[in-house]
Amino acid sequence: MKLLSIIGARPQFVKAAMIADAVRRHNLAMVSAASRIRHVLVHTGQHYEYRMSGVFFDQLNLPTPDRHLGVGSGSQGKQTGAMLKQIEKALLAERPDMVMIYGDTNSTIAGALAAAKLHIKVLHLEAGLRSFNRDMPEEINRIASDHISDVLFCPTFTAVENLRKEGITSNVFQTGDVMLDAVMAYRGKAERRKSLLRKLRVESKEYALATIHRAENTDSVERLAGLLDALASLGHPVVLPMHPRVRDRLVKNRALSRVAKALKSATTLRITEPVSYLDMLALEINARVILTDSGGVQKEAFFVGVPCLTLREQTEWNETQVDDWNRVVGTVPNDIRIAAESVWSGHAGRNGHKPSWSEFGGGQAANETIATLTRLAD
Repeated sequence: MKLLSIIGARPQFVKAAMIADAVRRHNLAMVSAASRIRHVLVHTGQHYEYRMSGVFFDQLNLPTPDRHLGVGSGSQGKQTGAMLKQIEKALLAERPDMVMIYGDTNSTIAGALAAAKLHIKVLHLEAGLRSFNRDMPEEINRIASDHISDVLFCPTFTAVENLRKEGITSNVFQTGDVMLDAVMAYRGKAERRKSLLRKLRVESKEYALATIHRAENTDSVERLAGLLDALASLGHPVVLPMHPRVRDRLVKNRALSRVAKALKSATTLRITEPVSYLDMLALEINARVILTDSGGVQKEAFFVGVPCLTLREQTEWNETQVDDWNRVVGTVPNDIRIAAESVWSGHAGRNGHKPSWSEFGGGQAANETIATLTRLAD
């Protein structure tokens, strides 16, 4: 069987690394060559800087992509259209039996469309997520990809229920979350990475970690300025790995020049380039609180037991909100400051409970996904 994975963005590299490991384990266990899976990786180039792409292949034992499409950045339509054209060429050349798409990016929907139009079976890993906010490009990608896909691998029961409410019940499987697999596999290595904390001049549990990258936050000058102002005025050390999209906005948009100057003079801010998966996991483990608009970071905060404040109006990961481990605080600067101070001071709840991973599987999601895939192929 020939399985082709389409990836292009940071979280997809992590998920695909877990699937690639599961494929290797499956192939080692197979006596018959006919039962083995040939796994082909196609990288769209959606994320292309080394810190956003190459370092993940170096650290996570992810094979070098068989095809790199080099699409790069662009507007939603331009980028998706360019991917669709290049993915179609790759699929016609490779002729896979199945195509696996990951998550909710433009690489996801382009892969789903290209494969479906060529009558190749589409498998969606991390299916069924809903924020119920169609202003988010990711929400459109999720919905469309789920309704195109032939097989849907859901990380949680909530995701299964979301699909059922939309009339999707055939070939839907709750296999768990492969990002939990990754945290469990690499946490030990991450905990030993102390040099980054020294470089950033922060102590364990004495800083906040923040990330901003979603279009809804970065495309609005007013919203982005408010978020950055809030981070700069928290009164505690804040580590901010700056996404290229934010960096570009600060450099190119004159309306943000005041904010850019304020960031440079903010003594509590520790701004750094995007970091590797292991360094990000280390920063998450050692943070006192995490502020983010990233779905993946929300989950990782939950998995490592660090309270999270989500800088959006909704989350697609409602399971992480149990016992106040994740609170949706929106984007109003004063609301963010109040919530952050509450968590920092230990006044936010959680009732002494540790996060429960039961909704996300036991760290065997990738193995369960490949086992399900092979049963369907028989």
